Amino acid sequence: MALLGATLGRPPLSCPSTPSSLPFRPNCFQFPRPCHTGVVAHRRRAYPRIEATARHGARKENAKVRNRRLQKKYNGTATKPRLSVFCSNRQLYAMLVDDHGKKILFYASTLQEDICGDPPCSTVEASRRVGEELVKACKELDISEVSCYDRNGFARGEKMMAFEDPVAQHGFLPR
Repeated sequence: MALLGATLGRPPLSCPSTPSSLPFRPNCFQFPRPCHTGVVAHRRRAYPRIEATARHGARKENAKVRNRRLQKKYNGTATKPRLSVFCSNRQLYAMLVDDHGKKILFYASTLQEDICGDPPCSTVEASRRVGEELVKACKELDISEVSCYDRNGFARGEKMMAFEDPVAQHGFLPR
């Protein structure tokens, strides 16, 4: 190394392992550290960190993601609650939610014994009964309007359509 510096017309370089040659840096073989600005500093230059990200399926958004975004926009109150419906493969769950008071005003599902009956009925018939119970509860609670109908991104299948019929006849859903 000493010869290399001397041949280029510079003073000869000393060994990098001696502490006198590197007074500011005790270890010259360190990994680059990221700064708080997002720029990684190297020995010779700094370059900005580039992050290129693309949304997967940017043209088609997931129904659940879209629903989570819309839930921020539509909040229910005690006089105008949000009607939230969850539909699994076998059952249907419906509730009236007061988001401002953080309370559930009404809850019904197809699993409840008073809805499905003593001889169990089909889930489609039970989901229709859930809609009828919702209408009765709305009359008792003096609720005449729903802020939004939240299907949680679920498609309108057979159970969902059976639930929507009595609720739409009461005037909660636009048809």
